Amino acid sequence: MELKLTAEQIVKNWDFLMKLIDDYIEEPRRTQLKDFYSKFQERITMMPASYKKEYHNAFPGGYVDHVIRVIIGAIKLNEVWKEMHVDQSTYTLEELVFSALNHDLGKIGDEENESYIPQTDQWRKDKLGEDYTFNEKLTFASVPDRSLFLLQSHNIKYTFNEMVAIQTHDGIYDEGNKKYLMTFAPGQKPRTSLPYILHQADLMASRIEFEREWLPKLGKEKKIEVKTPTKYTTKTPTLSNANAPFANLLNNL
Repeated sequence: MELKLTAEQIVKNWDFLMKLIDDYIEEPRRTQLKDFYSKFQERITMMPASYKKEYHNAFPGGYVDHVIRVIIGAIKLNEVWKEMHVDQSTYTLEELVFSALNHDLGKIGDEENESYIPQTDQWRKDKLGEDYTFNEKLTFASVPDRSLFLLQSHNIKYTFNEMVAIQTHDGIYDEGNKKYLMTFAPGQKPRTSLPYILHQADLMASRIEFEREWLPKLGKEKKIEVKTPTKYTTKTPTLSNANAPFANLLNNL
C-alpha cells in the first residue's frame, strides 16, 4: 500500500479539521463534535476515504483529506451560489459546514468496528485495486444512515436541513435519493439549496482526488498540481497550490 501522506501531513490535517469545527460550529455542538472525533481520533486520522484505488483517496489519511476538501469546497461554492442570488435565508453557514463535516461519517464504522480493513487477498489487491475490504463484523447500513445514527447515538443534534443534506449528498448516484431530488411537484422539492451545494462540493472533491491519482497514469506527461487549502482566515478560507495535499496546511494560520 502506497502511503500518499506523510505522518506530519496527517497530523496537520487533523489539527486543521479541529480548527474548522472551532471556527464554524457553535456550542454546544462544537464541544460535542470535538469530543466525538477525539474519541475515534486514531481510527479517523488513518482511515481511507474509499476501499478501492479506482475510487478516491484509498490510502491512510485519505478520509480526513477528503472531508477537508469537501468543507472548503462547500464554503467556496456557497459564495458562488450567493453571487447567483440563491436564497441563503433557507440555511445557515453552520448547517453547510456541519453537513460537509459529517457527510461521510458513517464510513468510520460503529463503536467497536471500523468499516474498511486492509485487504489480505493479494490477487484482489493486484487485479482489482482493493487495498482495503469491508469489515464483515460490521452490520450493513448505508453511509448516510450510519452517519446520522452515529450523530444521534452520541447526542449530537442536527437540523432537518442537515439531515436531508447528509442523506442526499451523493445526489442521484444513490437510487434512494430520487424521492428527494427527482420529484416534479414543487411542494415536494427541497426547500433549500443546501443539499445541492453539498453534493457539488463532494462531487468536485472526489473528481479532484481522481485526477490527482489517475490522470498522470493515463498519458499525462505533466504532473498535475492540485489546489488545496493551505491558508484561511475565519469564515473566508482561501486556496493555494501545493505539491502534496495540505502539505503546508498550518504555516499561515
